[in-house]
Amino acid sequence: MFKRILFFTIINLIFVVSIRAQVINMVYTSDAHYGITRPKFRGDTNVPGYRVNAAMIKQMNTVPTLTLPNGQTVGAIDYVIQSGDIANRMEIPIQSAATSWSQFEKDYMHDLKLTGRNGKPAQLLVVPGNHDISNAIGHSKAMNPKTDPTSMVQIYNMMMKPAQPKTNADYNYATDKINYSLNIQGIHFIFITLWPDSAERIWMQKDLENVAKTTPVIIFCHDQPTCEAKHFTNPVPPYNMTATNKFENLTAEHYKEGNVAAKDDGGTDIEQRGWVKFLKQHSNIKAYFHGNSNYNEFYVYKGPDNDVALNTFRVDSPMKGNVSAKDETKLSFQLISLDSQKQLLTVRECLWDTEPSNPNAKIVFGSSKTVSLKVE
Repeated sequence: MFKRILFFTIINLIFVVSIRAQVINMVYTSDAHYGITRPKFRGDTNVPGYRVNAAMIKQMNTVPTLTLPNGQTVGAIDYVIQSGDIANRMEIPIQSAATSWSQFEKDYMHDLKLTGRNGKPAQLLVVPGNHDISNAIGHSKAMNPKTDPTSMVQIYNMMMKPAQPKTNADYNYATDKINYSLNIQGIHFIFITLWPDSAERIWMQKDLENVAKTTPVIIFCHDQPTCEAKHFTNPVPPYNMTATNKFENLTAEHYKEGNVAAKDDGGTDIEQRGWVKFLKQHSNIKAYFHGNSNYNEFYVYKGPDNDVALNTFRVDSPMKGNVSAKDETKLSFQLISLDSQKQLLTVRECLWDTEPSNPNAKIVFGSSKTVSLKVE
């Protein structure tokens, strides 16, 4: 009788462990912007990016101990995802990309203490942002020196793992794109440079040829699904970046809707239609994560003609959030929980500075959204 009870107890424990193992946890943030300052943070003014980011990392380290609405603790964090704008040399005070990278490295590779279910440090997954790229290729706004590709080179070497690591001297943005993918518990994750423009879609098409059409796909990149007009390449020969038309030449595509970049998120309908066509051809693309214009938002991207529906998750920035830059109690990152068996994705807003006078205050869960990843 005792052996039978022991047998069933072991079986139940194995069942419970297997159920928990199906949930993969990830922490997601973007737009670290080392090198600039926050006007106000925790009672101080003009606070440098390395101090704000370090405070966020300290709070991230507490995520495994947080209690979820269902009463369970979060537990292991398998991945940490950062979608760019690590270095920023365009805003005062000017800081080299090399210095910004060293600060990022300290925070994310040394002070971040999250561990996965295998007991090893959470895997860091990074894609570049527009500032990282502009540092590498130059900008219409004068920078001194004109280029400093350190963050692009370091991201490239870390994520692409070339046999011969790139250096600042031989890095070429036109050919050295940071595009990669991995499969996590039956879900295909794609990480691309900036935005799915026509060149990125060629790479994505080749990648997806090896993925079953029934396998859910999730995309991470820097820009929102609409992209920004100024991020396209100047359509006017000789195609240089100029202060008058505002183009930054970050994508392979030339802008098609005029000779001057539209402001904010507007003026990219023609460019988006190529991207929407790609989405229609790949109905297993089920979710899209991005930074760039930063605040916490869970929404459905419908395209310029309202003919697609893609679950999209916008994440905040510790330095340049549209809301949190003015109200630090809204500072947040995201906890992504992937139930691989049920093919459910839950994203939770983690408000990490709700009590600025109390740095040890617990993270508070804000809004959340659960979406199905099942391919119909």
